[in-house]
Amino acid sequence: MITEQLLNPRSIAIIGASNDISKPGGKVLHNILAHGFEGQLYGVNPKEQQVQGIACYPACAALPEVDLAIIAVAAQYVEEALSTLAFEKNCKAFILFSAGFSETGPQGEALEKRCVEIVNAVGGTLIGPNCIGVLTQKYKGVFAGPVPEYDAMGCDCVSASGATMVYLLEMAIPRGLKFRDIFSVGNSAQIGVEDVLQYWDETFDPETSSRVKLLYMEQIADPKRFLKHAWSLVQKGCRIAAIKAGSTEAGSRAVSSHTGALAGSNTAVSALFRKAGIIRCYSRIELVYVAAIFSIKPLKGDRLAVITHAGGPGVMLTDILVKGGMQVPHLEGPKADALLSRLYPGSSVANPIDFLATGNATQLGEILDFVENEFDEIDGAVVVFGTTGMWRVDDVYQVLHEKIRSCRKPIFPILPSAIQAAEEVSHFQAMGHVNFTDEVSFGYVLTRVNKMQPLYPDPVLPAVDTQKIRQIVEKNPAGYLSPAQVFELLEAAGIVTVRQATVMSKEAAIAQGEAIGFPLVMKVVGPVHKSDMGGVVTGVKSPEEVANTYATLMSLEGVEGVLLQQQVRGIEVYMGAKAEDAYGHQILCGLGGIFVEVFKDVSAALAPVGREEATRMIRRLKSYPIIQGVRGKEGVSEELLVATLMKLSALLQAAPEITEMDINPLLGTPQALVAVDARILIG
Repeated sequence: MITEQLLNPRSIAIIGASNDISKPGGKVLHNILAHGFEGQLYGVNPKEQQVQGIACYPACAALPEVDLAIIAVAAQYVEEALSTLAFEKNCKAFILFSAGFSETGPQGEALEKRCVEIVNAVGGTLIGPNCIGVLTQKYKGVFAGPVPEYDAMGCDCVSASGATMVYLLEMAIPRGLKFRDIFSVGNSAQIGVEDVLQYWDETFDPETSSRVKLLYMEQIADPKRFLKHAWSLVQKGCRIAAIKAGSTEAGSRAVSSHTGALAGSNTAVSALFRKAGIIRCYSRIELVYVAAIFSIKPLKGDRLAVITHAGGPGVMLTDILVKGGMQVPHLEGPKADALLSRLYPGSSVANPIDFLATGNATQLGEILDFVENEFDEIDGAVVVFGTTGMWRVDDVYQVLHEKIRSCRKPIFPILPSAIQAAEEVSHFQAMGHVNFTDEVSFGYVLTRVNKMQPLYPDPVLPAVDTQKIRQIVEKNPAGYLSPAQVFELLEAAGIVTVRQATVMSKEAAIAQGEAIGFPLVMKVVGPVHKSDMGGVVTGVKSPEEVANTYATLMSLEGVEGVLLQQQVRGIEVYMGAKAEDAYGHQILCGLGGIFVEVFKDVSAALAPVGREEATRMIRRLKSYPIIQGVRGKEGVSEELLVATLMKLSALLQAAPEITEMDINPLLGTPQALVAVDARILIG
């Protein structure tokens, strides 16, 4: 719980206050004083009677009652200070700068736990430890980094890393980005990213709350709560961008399926962000650029005019936009000719619109007017304009300012001359604008932002035979299900399966083969990787072949029986699922064969998966054109793929004990989708 005392304290005590502003206790006091905190300020330092002009007490016990304590002393003194402040001074909010807690090992972890228990006992809020602090409208409680001016509609930000927050501000402020409330949560002993999201969600006011939220995290402790509040904020009109660090799988682990190899915490995070409507970023510059794009009028479409007075940047920007799936439409005809007549000879309006190095402010204004009023095939404009240093560009940036304010279509300013036009860029930002400095980075980020889809509605899953599913699962508390049980489970979920039978004798193999019908596929039962050991034989066409193949397969090491299946044709499709810690089940799908084995072309989503999300999963695949059908070849029914993903989701809901499963392959045609092979592991 985030208390009012943390956000709007009437009094603040700095424990470890100092006159030396190179120390955290001195720097935070300096920042609070410099930015006009209007409440009572106290210092605690046994060596001082006054620090930076405010009264200083020898110990916490000597303080009057206080709302917020900012603690900047060594870890071994923190527990006693917290206890005194919480139980004797009615303090309900604590910001703990100190390091030396859970990040150092078991002893530090135990100390951190005791500190949280003290704060919880009085219904207080603890930020940190190991953080740089909090910035709100009322006070600037940080000891590190540039301190941005408070902007009521600026970005809200939360970071698990103090250094990352500092470097993020270093990058964002020079690009004109504004900030509102900032939380550096450090070790997140009590308050983590999910808590801050919950606070933003539950206190959201459509009139006064910021609509841009930026997150940096190194773990997601409670994915379901994270999803709930992020999804709710996006529903309310907020836009969220986030970095989740630690995207590689450290070390290795034994896996027994494609799903086990392909699913993991990183794919789960990406799936979580997609479900929540969050743009996932992988660097500070990406996060800053996404936030800056969020602060500009939304682009309603994907058709852009690239306007520049320098050919190279315009070409590079056009390339990255087109590669990212956006359009830079060719402009021609009477309107394009009319615009060209107003520019210097040698200019081009074909798009990119290049009005040469000698182009001026008047010409830029006319170009933007044509984009706004004449070119219906354009949805927005990107203006790349810097200077060689031979003349000032104040007038150009003034026109840019006026058009950004007045035009319905969004205009994205890329101002690369950070040194030679530093004064003009600063003035442009002072008029309330953001700017970008690199056209390729901007283009990459814009294409990702523009691909964001609306939130998925609550899924409506198909009915399944829950009673039958529970009977099968409860008979098998742990381990892999037998092939017969696997297919029973799939059939109970309404997933169409191939006709099959498991046999333990040559005579049974011949009888079942004739009952199923030729041609057949025969597979070993028992070993995990059947194909690798020659344990799969296709095209078995007679009772004699059945007998011979049965004998050959049973001679292989570790074989417990033989599975006979109807041989069907179609494009190989893969579906799978894996329980991923607190995230729940990940569902994966893609084409089978080489696409999953080599290219790992899969889409992932967190269960439950409804119709809209299943459809987007399929269309996100690089191999989607094969599903549609290419070069006269039949594809796979998209409707059947969607329906099967939803049935798989319903199966997982009925049987949460499933920890890992592969259906590989399903064979698909425009008329049918049939599960041929599957493995299911019960945890």
